[in-house]
Amino acid sequence: MTSTVDNAQSTPDVADTLGAVIDEVIRPQAASVDREGVFPRSGVDALGAAGLLGLASSTEVGGAGHGMRTVAEVVERLAAECGSTAMVVLMHYAATAVIEAHGPREVRAAIATGGHLTTLAFSEYGSRSHFWSPTGTATATDEDSVRLDARKSWVTSAGEATSYVWSSLPLSRDAGPMTLWLVPADSAGLTVTGSFDGLGLRGNGSRPMTADGLRIPSTAMMAADGAGLDTALGAVLPWFLVLNAAFCLGLADSAVAEAGRHLTATTLTHTGAALRDAPVTRRDLARLMIRTHALRAFLGDTLTALETGRDDAMLRVLQVKALAGETVAEVTDGAMQLCGGSAFRKELGLERRFRDSRAARVMAPTTDALYDFVGRVATGLPLLDEANR
Repeated sequence: MTSTVDNAQSTPDVADTLGAVIDEVIRPQAASVDREGVFPRSGVDALGAAGLLGLASSTEVGGAGHGMRTVAEVVERLAAECGSTAMVVLMHYAATAVIEAHGPREVRAAIATGGHLTTLAFSEYGSRSHFWSPTGTATATDEDSVRLDARKSWVTSAGEATSYVWSSLPLSRDAGPMTLWLVPADSAGLTVTGSFDGLGLRGNGSRPMTADGLRIPSTAMMAADGAGLDTALGAVLPWFLVLNAAFCLGLADSAVAEAGRHLTATTLTHTGAALRDAPVTRRDLARLMIRTHALRAFLGDTLTALETGRDDAMLRVLQVKALAGETVAEVTDGAMQLCGGSAFRKELGLERRFRDSRAARVMAPTTDALYDFVGRVATGLPLLDEANR
């Protein structure tokens, strides 16, 4: 697992570099990415060229060596500008966590230098959001190769990534519940089998993929056969859940800021008063701000818990996406109501953030699943039933 503690170049350098990419590429294209539903290739390439796709990669292979806190700040700032780009990068960092721990050095180095985009391929038609229960198979064909067959239902950056961290049933049925593989994008038998025309995150390329007799070398296995669930829970889940919370925070914070600007700049001609002059309007804005600031504080505490190895770190990790998903849904909804009919115009940017925020509740682990996980941990039960492991 990549480190949760920052130990490399200074955060101000990252902030300045990211700011330049946002100003020059990502912000100007955010509306068209959403409107046309196109993958934000130019933004992703610019982030790679700036070294930001290698932010969580080890310095040993040429990466920046940053931990989760700085990476979360990057995802937050990207989400404030373009949710689709932020989700692509979020999934890249989550997959990088596995590759850093178990992937080949040449792929790690390619990610570190910004020339390799990776992503997770966990969700399947057969098990839907229960990522911990794969139905796709892996079959040894000889001593050196493996055949993969699966129908993946949602793969961010499908057809755009350079590699996929792929889950399957283990080779040996008594080895464990899941095995992980590093699947190159150019593998024969790997196809994108559908399009994506979503409510939000319209440019994140989240499309179904099929492996039909896909052949990979046996060395593509990451960790031991059957150990994929432990790897997913230990290496992937903290990064995925925390970065999802940062994604939600970026959307919520930008929605509140946009609402504040609108209320300040908009004047009623017949009274001469700005919208902000109404006490009820200020009260409602304050409530949205407080909810957003509370999420920021909780996310910060979660990162501190991970960085210091606190006993409640895993509980915080499970809680933070559930809190974030509900917070961003309520805050963006509140901002839409606060700004009235103006919020329905695309140029204000609120309706895009509102739509993008809906994904957090249903992206696995869903909010309901996380509530169950938190309740299980709080009452001394294992995270998953043995039947699901």
